[in-house]
Amino acid sequence: MQNQSPVAVLGGGSFGTVLANLMAEKGLDVRLWMRNEQAVDEVNAHHRNSRYLPGVDLAPGLRATTDLQEALSGTEAIFIAIPSSAFRTVVRQAVPFLRPEQLLVSTTKGVESVTFCLMSQIIEQEFPGARVGVLSGPNLAKEVARKQLTATVIASTDGLLRERVQALLHTSFFRVYASTDTYGVELGGTLKNIYAIAAGLSAALGMGENTKSMLMTRSLAEMSRFAVSLGANPFTFLGLAGVGDLIVTCMSPLSRNYRVGYALGEGKSLEQAVESLGEVAEGVNTLRIVKEKAEELEIYMPLVSGLYEVVFNAAPVKEVARGMMLNVQSTDVEFVLPRQEQG
Repeated sequence: MQNQSPVAVLGGGSFGTVLANLMAEKGLDVRLWMRNEQAVDEVNAHHRNSRYLPGVDLAPGLRATTDLQEALSGTEAIFIAIPSSAFRTVVRQAVPFLRPEQLLVSTTKGVESVTFCLMSQIIEQEFPGARVGVLSGPNLAKEVARKQLTATVIASTDGLLRERVQALLHTSFFRVYASTDTYGVELGGTLKNIYAIAAGLSAALGMGENTKSMLMTRSLAEMSRFAVSLGANPFTFLGLAGVGDLIVTCMSPLSRNYRVGYALGEGKSLEQAVESLGEVAEGVNTLRIVKEKAEELEIYMPLVSGLYEVVFNAAPVKEVARGMMLNVQSTDVEFVLPRQEQG
């Protein structure tokens, strides 16, 4: 590559580690920022992240650090893979070490409580004038780690950022497509986590393939209806960051949100389901926030409402699940223009 400037990844969870390792294996100078000193030592000394990627050998050239300034100094691009609950805090800590020309790319599929800010909006608020992008798609970290063919989307209004991220991440097994609909791509990645919980729930209850298919297509209609009401492009939801991400997270036991739903379907409490996972399942927090927003905006979201009752109010799973499947609008395809484009 023409530009050999270092790259930083903030967040040593499963996807942050996989992304850092993917670039390090290409020979790039990659710094992985992690909070845990023991985890840093394990990456640097043994080239492993056993908590999040057990059994995966990391590139010998990948360097981990707990020093945020060291991680960010002189970097060209910064990928931020921090859970939504801590995202603003980490970005705020990073701001003193950032420069306007650096590329800031969020990989977090979540929404901030109270503010309803997506992660790209948090970056723009904390570092005005930043060059911001969003990376989202059907990207199960463990499959990427095994080099299984995968595609993702980099969304940004900054054309040079899109091109640079494509160059940084492209490999023989990892393909990066581009989009200008940052908000839609980010909302797609955020909202699908909710429906993955519903999919896991239905799987645990032994529902058939017809039911799973109906659940996914109604989920797509519901999430796109919500996103378009907020200004997203409906066609974004027909791509990788929409239907693509929804399919993989609703069908795979590797999905953290699916596993939470499956545990709930087995009769576990929310606390037990989350505890057994050992990782952040963004869909739980997103479900609560989106339900509140949908009620505020009067957007019809029966799946969200039904799932909320199961997750937070311990409503009878089978009764609510049946209601979630049946209590939907009669119209099949519901794509509409964004609110500001309607006459």
